[in-house]
Amino acid sequence: MNIYFSCSLTGGRDDQSVYAALVGYLLAQGHNVLTAHLAQPEVMVEEQVISPREVYERDIAWVKEADVLIAEVSTPSHGVGYEIALALTLSKPVLCVYRQNVRVSKMITGNTEPTLRVAAYDEESTALRVIQKFLETLS
Repeated sequence: MNIYFSCSLTGGRDDQSVYAALVGYLLAQGHNVLTAHLAQPEVMVEEQVISPREVYERDIAWVKEADVLIAEVSTPSHGVGYEIALALTLSKPVLCVYRQNVRVSKMITGNTEPTLRVAAYDEESTALRVIQKFLETLS
């Protein structure tokens, strides 16, 4: 399955280790994670050499190519919100996960789109189980 993994870049990288664990799990399950590089610690250096237009065009193409979008939304990000909205507009299944007790935009938590799932997790293993169940429902 082609998966677009969405996470904060410029909004903050405090959850980078979580991003890496989630992407690592998806790759280990045999999925093609179009944005696997976003989970790497050096991604900010890599992304600095790409123009905003190139990032926009690349990421839009990847969202369109993806079968599903999985987003870690604990850290607010304009780009992540944009990607989620685009995927929903394209009727793609979307899963948003976030750390318990973190304030998440009501535009995410209050959204009733039938292709959207939102779940809080207390530790990485819980997030992985949520992802596994989400993907199983699509099979």
